[in-house]
Amino acid sequence: MTNTLQTAVIGVTGYAGAELARLLLHHPRLKTTQPVFAGRVDPKDETRGGVPLAEIHPQLAGGNASNLKLEPFSWDLLTSRGVQVLFLATPHEQSREWVPEALERGIRVIDLSGAWRLTESTNRAIYNFDDEGTELAARIQAQAVYGMPELHRDQIAHARLVANPGCYATSIILALKPLVSAGLVDLNHGIVADSKSGVSGAGKAPTAKTHFMYAADNLSAYGIFTHRHTGELLEQIGAGKDQIVFTPHLLPIPRGIFSTIYVHFNNTQATESISQIYREFFAESPMVRLHNRTLPQIQHVVHTNYADIGFQLSPDGRRAVIVSCLDNLLKGASSQAVQNLNVMQGWGEAEGLE
Repeated sequence: MTNTLQTAVIGVTGYAGAELARLLLHHPRLKTTQPVFAGRVDPKDETRGGVPLAEIHPQLAGGNASNLKLEPFSWDLLTSRGVQVLFLATPHEQSREWVPEALERGIRVIDLSGAWRLTESTNRAIYNFDDEGTELAARIQAQAVYGMPELHRDQIAHARLVANPGCYATSIILALKPLVSAGLVDLNHGIVADSKSGVSGAGKAPTAKTHFMYAADNLSAYGIFTHRHTGELLEQIGAGKDQIVFTPHLLPIPRGIFSTIYVHFNNTQATESISQIYREFFAESPMVRLHNRTLPQIQHVVHTNYADIGFQLSPDGRRAVIVSCLDNLLKGASSQAVQNLNVMQGWGEAEGLE
């Protein structure tokens, strides 16, 4: 356990990258070792050593970010700065290319993309990775740990490669895993996960479906039966592909995720017994907040690092509606990455997040 650690971030220009930079710059354990920010830099900016971070994200101006720049990426840069942990907020394909090199150089990686989240080739097929089936890809995948501390805290602590979960997946897995693990859910009856996300979940690059004229005053479903996060649900919850239906929707708000999940139980349940299962499962999980009398709402989790979970039983005790909310850029991405860093370093899991 050390209080000094050199980190680096590649992909700071995006929404999640900006939040990751903010969290790392204010982390109490990293006050003496500011992160290295590297990436693609226009040739005209190379002459001034890169682009000032405050020009990319003015909200980060001042304080210990004043002299930081986005520098041209090179492995020599990371080596010369003594980088020990590398955050990749990069496209999936870029992470597939760079993770093997980072590990070869002895750098631990927390990857925010979907490049290494999935252990089963049938679930990875949706990404159509060019290196799928190669010996190198299989070797790297075998080292990857799914970065949800609430489920895999012990493995994350010793991991060289942590694959940060998807935002939708985080909201659904946290809500379902305690009940499925307890053997209460009738999987064959089917689970329905109806999820809605703010526009920032699609990334910073505008598209025809995310620009203002499409998204404002609208609500639309997309990725039905084909969304990339589905494989994460199957692998982490332990459900078959015919036992869960996940439908994502685009909300006309900047950020936040709201998942409504419908389950049937094998036997009649009581509210207190379900509450007890959640309390015990998340007893050592400071970034999960359980609601007892009310259901979570997006307005209470945006700009926080928490996942909020609540539920209500049907009168007959055989069904439940579970509501799970989080900020897709924080607990659904960057703050979960910092949570993983804390676990990897043996620090308090909530340090820099509460």
